Amino acid sequence: MHIVAVAVVAIFLPLVLFWLLNSEVDQLHRDAMRAQAEVLAERIVAAPDGLLTFNLPDSLRGLYSEAYGRYLYDIRDADGRLLFSSRRKTGAAVQAPPLSETISGAGVTHTIDGKTVRIRVAEDLAHRDVIIDDIISNFFRRVGWITIPILLVLLAIDIIIFRRAIAPLWKASEEASNIGPARTHIRLPTEQIPREIMPLVTAVNQALDRLEDGFRVQRQFTADAAHQLRTPLTILRTRIETLGDGTAKQALHDDIEGMSRIVVQLLEIAELDTLVLDPGETADLRAVCAEVVGAIAPFAIAQHKDIALKGTDAPVLIHGNAVMLQRAVFNLAENAIKFTAKDTSVDVEVSEDGAVRVRDCGPGIVEAERELIFQRFWRADRQRSDGAGLGLSIVRGVADDHAATIVVENLPGGGAEFTLRFRLAERAAAALSLGPA
Repeated sequence: MHIVAVAVVAIFLPLVLFWLLNSEVDQLHRDAMRAQAEVLAERIVAAPDGLLTFNLPDSLRGLYSEAYGRYLYDIRDADGRLLFSSRRKTGAAVQAPPLSETISGAGVTHTIDGKTVRIRVAEDLAHRDVIIDDIISNFFRRVGWITIPILLVLLAIDIIIFRRAIAPLWKASEEASNIGPARTHIRLPTEQIPREIMPLVTAVNQALDRLEDGFRVQRQFTADAAHQLRTPLTILRTRIETLGDGTAKQALHDDIEGMSRIVVQLLEIAELDTLVLDPGETADLRAVCAEVVGAIAPFAIAQHKDIALKGTDAPVLIHGNAVMLQRAVFNLAENAIKFTAKDTSVDVEVSEDGAVRVRDCGPGIVEAERELIFQRFWRADRQRSDGAGLGLSIVRGVADDHAATIVVENLPGGGAEFTLRFRLAERAAAALSLGPA
């Protein structure tokens, strides 16, 4: 719209200038004719007998001669009778022959010895000044050629101005794209923001302040509730140990363990929500997975299942926090052990490209549920009581904080495969690019 407006102005401006030039030329012409009429009026005098005489000096006769043909004059009385004329037609006629359309002039009225006379001087525009004629005939074309580069320069300047004006908005947009549940502290920058946009940016920052307060209250509640539940659960576990052996004791013990696991996961979620990852922090993904496999192996054996660590034996350095990575891999492995069939194995494979894959021999995951499983408290089978649907949400949270990707696929022979892919640390990536010495 701005370009169209500039283009319209660029076309309209020469037309206005052309009109103004013509108007100015006409005004100058009329002023010149009035000045000549005043000079002629000074040559009209009254004779002793009362008649008016007109004495035109020789210096002006040639200017109004028919041979020259450029300037004309008529002098009439109050009744319109032609008294004197350069066309030499005087007499009692009320109206003189009309002037040609190419003749334009101006007149003045004077009173001489009590008699009113009107002096009119005209110029034949067909023979007007050559310089003025050239200016008028070439003006529009010359202004048109000047207008085009001016328009281009104006558009280039506009582009520079607009880009500088919206640069802070681009920066604010980039900052806004980084805002999320784990990064609620980010605010839109207010430096160099256009004055017209500042109220909007301020309102957005104030809304983000309110959202951050809400998240903080929610996180604090989750953490406080989890902490408060740990003590009574510990007391219950101690009292159950004093009961005699039997099925009821084992059932109560399993319930307590399940509740304790939920409390631990709630604490992990609360901690994950407040995690700020150091950009320079690195972790050995191979060592993390080895520690997880060793820690969860007793649980797998108790379920009559196996767990194995596969892939590279060399360290795999990635950008990340080792503790949070351990929790993510642990939850993936625990979830795989729960759903894999008895007397089968869960494989945890580490690749040199920064990926860890957890495979099971369970029923797999239908495509419609591959995003739902990462939501908090979501469970496909509500009848199961061995979890609250928090483990995979923790995995997604860790992946988001580490700018990692997570992919879920079903294996051809049955079972599911979860793939977490992290960014390699700089020195690890450099070693991979150089290859073996």
